[in-house]
Amino acid sequence: MASDPPEESPGQDRLSRFNTNVPHPARVYDAWLGGKDNYAADRAAAEAGLEAFPSTVKSVRANRAFLARTVEYLVAEAGIHQFLDVGTGLPSANNTHEVAQAILPESRIAYVDNDPIVLAHAQALLRGTESGATDYIDADLRDPGKILQEASRTLDFTRPVAVMLIAVLHFIPDDADPQQIVDTLMAAVPPGSHLVVSHTAKDIFPEEMAAFERAMNANTAEKVTLRDRDQVSGFFRGLDLIEPGVVQVPRWRPRSDLEASAPAVLWGGMARKPA
Repeated sequence: MASDPPEESPGQDRLSRFNTNVPHPARVYDAWLGGKDNYAADRAAAEAGLEAFPSTVKSVRANRAFLARTVEYLVAEAGIHQFLDVGTGLPSANNTHEVAQAILPESRIAYVDNDPIVLAHAQALLRGTESGATDYIDADLRDPGKILQEASRTLDFTRPVAVMLIAVLHFIPDDADPQQIVDTLMAAVPPGSHLVVSHTAKDIFPEEMAAFERAMNANTAEKVTLRDRDQVSGFFRGLDLIEPGVVQVPRWRPRSDLEASAPAVLWGGMARKPA
């Protein structure tokens, strides 16, 4: 079992909302990936999710692989050099800046998260290249205006940007209007920009996922709202979907049959903002 990391965060404002007794999605995700930057409450929530859906870890890993493939496509094929990654989570292998800057060192990335531990680790561990740039924004997806304002320190919004919403929109309930949040972000970026979304599904293994949703909502402060393929597809309204459209994340341009066959309960897709 992982030991509890030291309770540290940069700044009294972050300390004031640093509560190790309340599970945070980024730390629960870290626990599923076998990381050490989580606490007993996070591990309990992660275990509850696993009991409801035992393939959760494989699904999480498939989502990370989807992230890497989409970033590779965006840099190598779509010519995107700027990324706004909202809900970055704790550092693990193949972070957005690592994948992008390995192909194009000049790539610029603005990460966004609202957990003090994530931000502390990001500042300490997520370093960009000499020619590129990596920034870290303390903000919540529910406040897209703040995100866009602070991201402008690093990103040039007159040039195309990839907006990455990887496994984060399911933490926004319907009454918080996630569609409007997505629309606000995409309205701020120019034509040629791209949107990438992955989202936990309610219509893949529906019985197991209904149990997963109940378990997570009973054990975490950040409630989840699972959505079906049509609902996830709706986030791309007004945009041009990139083939193969909205699919289970392992089936989005997989590198191998083995990768394509990974069990995953997330819908994923990418679309381009037209002129």
